[in-house]
Amino acid sequence: MLFSPGGSTISTIVDRGYPPTLAPRQAARPIDATVVVPGSKSITNRALLVAALAEGPSELVGALHSDDTSYMAEALHGLGVRVSGDEAAASFRVEGASGVFAAPEADLFVGNSGTTMRFLTAALPLGRGRYRIDGVPRMRQRPIAPLIGALNDLGADARSELDTGCPPVIVEAAGLPGGHTRMAGDLSSQYFSALMLAAPYARDGVVVDVEGDLVSRPYLPMTAAVMAAFGATAEIDEQSWSRIVIRPGQRYTGRVYRIEPDASNASYFFAAAAVTGGRVRVEGLGRGSLQGDLGFVEVLRAMGAAVEVADDFTEVRGPADGALHGVDLDLGPISDTAQTLAAIAPFAAGPTTIRGVAHARLKETDRVAALATELRRLGQEVDEFPDGLRISPRPIAPAEIETYDDHRMAMSFGIAALRSPGVRLRDPGCVAKTFPAFFDILDAVTP
Repeated sequence: MLFSPGGSTISTIVDRGYPPTLAPRQAARPIDATVVVPGSKSITNRALLVAALAEGPSELVGALHSDDTSYMAEALHGLGVRVSGDEAAASFRVEGASGVFAAPEADLFVGNSGTTMRFLTAALPLGRGRYRIDGVPRMRQRPIAPLIGALNDLGADARSELDTGCPPVIVEAAGLPGGHTRMAGDLSSQYFSALMLAAPYARDGVVVDVEGDLVSRPYLPMTAAVMAAFGATAEIDEQSWSRIVIRPGQRYTGRVYRIEPDASNASYFFAAAAVTGGRVRVEGLGRGSLQGDLGFVEVLRAMGAAVEVADDFTEVRGPADGALHGVDLDLGPISDTAQTLAAIAPFAAGPTTIRGVAHARLKETDRVAALATELRRLGQEVDEFPDGLRISPRPIAPAEIETYDDHRMAMSFGIAALRSPGVRLRDPGCVAKTFPAFFDILDAVTP
């Protein structure tokens, strides 16, 4: 169990509760459903950190309770921040620490939560003391050197404990002076979001120059929007994506903040509508969404689905004959949906090519290689290249699919199983990272 410094329960790291292997049901007819998708992981973890740094209390409504958000809440507790959560009410209450972590030292464990690792690494210099942050073995393979280098440019004292450029990270904290830094944009936008979230408390403000192309660009406006909701402004050049400026003297103020449903996780249900020729509506996720991954519905539109994006819902209708078209797309800006597309590509007429996702090789697993391996296991013809893959549809072969402790592999191939007899998924419980009830909801809407 996790406890705030005051002793109230936050939550547990989610009990996965699934069998070692799972055979999702095939759809007997088109899916027709309105699906309730839990809150955005990306927004929840941003809001948890911002609320922790804010002056005064905050209530996060519609928040996600999952492995990733539990790791963030537990780490904030380890830093002396009072956090309490109500999973049934999908909420967190955070007592803001006014930009100062009370704990003089902490040894933090964040599992395989990339947002927690990167966001906290950037925030730890704001404290006063010695902090260590670590994760699972895969996290120790995920680069963080660019963020460490940028923090040190800004006056922090941070290092890779094993001198690998990866976690564990040691931070000797004495406040963050701020100033100017630069980072390459081709590995992860989370490095930039991490600096943005901490930067209002840097003494001299922060200017970050982006070298080269920036991957996953939509996450930066999302970060800026969460910051703005709590009273701080980040200036982003959205024409060239070459510079981010956070001016000095800003602070966050606690508030009630509502979190929208997770667009990345909604993509699986939209894909289910497309491949079964059915209809899926997700309420609370509409044209005002902060999340770039809602753009996946335009991928489905290009494949032949009908799409409606309204103010307060999004709906996808698959073609009545189930005939989708293959596409050739750069998914760099919305790379978390690449697996969703890859998993439904076998049901399209003609090949599908996914480009621009080289950085996905550095996520929970090498997602490009993992997709190629598992699609071939299903009998598909796959050509793999450095930044993506080409999938040429072939008859589906029954197979047991490895999920690589990657929630998105499990959810994506769960959708493929809707039209594929004999598909079994290993370690389906890995969905607890961001969507613990995924297979329960999928089963409930599958006719």
